[in-house]
Amino acid sequence: MADVGFRWMTTADIDAVLKVEEASFSSPWSREAFENEMTINQFAKYLLLEVDGEVAGYCGVWLIMDEAHITNVAVVPELRGQKLGEKMMRQIMDILKESGATLLTLEVRVSNEIAQSLYRKLGFSNGGIRRNYYSDNGEDAQVMWVNLNDE
Repeated sequence: MADVGFRWMTTADIDAVLKVEEASFSSPWSREAFENEMTINQFAKYLLLEVDGEVAGYCGVWLIMDEAHITNVAVVPELRGQKLGEKMMRQIMDILKESGATLLTLEVRVSNEIAQSLYRKLGFSNGGIRRNYYSDNGEDAQVMWVNLNDE
């Protein structure tokens, strides 16, 4: 069985996170975007998923007062379907709740039924649609919310 763990991302992890990002998204974030998140954005934190000591996923979140926003979530394609994304989401939700967050939101592609199903399993509900949200193809985003005190 694989050794699974979590830790906070540092700037030294950017290369590993970029590999996950590029394997996961048609419009991946740039190195500069992650550098800015790590060095400039005081609200940003990134939880890394490690499997056998290697970065296998991450979850980015902004925590502003009592409201949190998930910016991006990814697990390397070869490890999907093993509930690692769910484990990582539960971990970040617990951390956010302990940090005083009461609400958590995210956007997900309307076509991404697998992710939406996971988020519903975690207590998220639909909050609206952001039209033409994704710049790569103009796809809409489903906005989803969860009250961390209820989940």
